[in-house]
Formats: sequence, structure tokens, C-alpha cells
Amino acid sequence: MKEYLFIVIPFLGAVTCQIIKFIIESIRKKKIDIVRLLNGNGGIPSTHTTLVFSLAFTILLDKGITDPLFAIALVLAVVVSYDAMGVRLQTEKQAEMINQFIDIIFNKTKKGKYKHLTEELGHEPFEVATGILFAFLFSFVMFSIFS
Repeated sequence: MKEYLFIVIPFLGAVTCQIIKFIIESIRKKKIDIVRLLNGNGGIPSTHTTLVFSLAFTILLDKGITDPLFAIALVLAVVVSYDAMGVRLQTEKQAEMINQFIDIIFNKTKKGKYKHLTEELGHEPFEVATGILFAFLFSFVMFSIFS
């Protein structure tokens, strides 16, 4: 089983993270949205961050901090997390504004039927930090169990 840890732990972490996000949002919104189980964009904790940091932490636990694979995984994880807080978060804010313009200009005047853009795309820094913490804890527990 140990040879599969680098795939199993990150993907199990991401699935578990998405289930936790679904539960948190269902409680917060007082409504169950099954589609949210498949949509990993936005919300707390960050599934993308959990996925990439779980890989980095699993490599760290198995190979150590000086292994080049850990360095590669860590750099990848930082880039993905930075992107989630930067580019994707700004894209989310742009989508919100475009959707407001569509409502004001087109839908109210009946000139056209434009679909809203997806707004849940990025993460706030706390959501990413929570994803990193969850990835560390999950990777540590799973690595301890399976190695």
C-alpha cells in the first residue's frame, strides 16, 4: 500500500475536504445542495489547497525536507494556493460585477437572456490557510496509519 500513498492521501484528502465543505455550507445556508459536492471552487476549506499540500506533506513525511520531490511539490502547492487567492479570487469578483450588469442592463429590459457567470471561484486567505492545516493533519494521520 505504501507505494500508492502519494496518490491515495492527496485524493482522499481532497474528497474528505469537499465533504466537509459541503457539510459546513449546508449548515450555514440551512439547505442541502448536492451539486456542491462536485464543485470544489470557493469555500472553506480549500479543496485545491488540500490536494496539493497533502501531496507535499506526504512526500515530506516519507522522504524528508531535503528531498527534491518535496521541493517540487511545495513549490507547486504554493503556486496553486497563490492562484486561488489571487487570480481566481479577482475573477470571482469580476463575475459578480458582470452578473450585476447583466441584471441591470439586459434582464430588466428584456433585451436578452444572459446566463450568470459562476461566482464561486477563488478563496480568501483564511480558506486557503484552513486547507493547508487540514492537509497537514490529514496527511499526518493517513501516513501514520498506512505506512
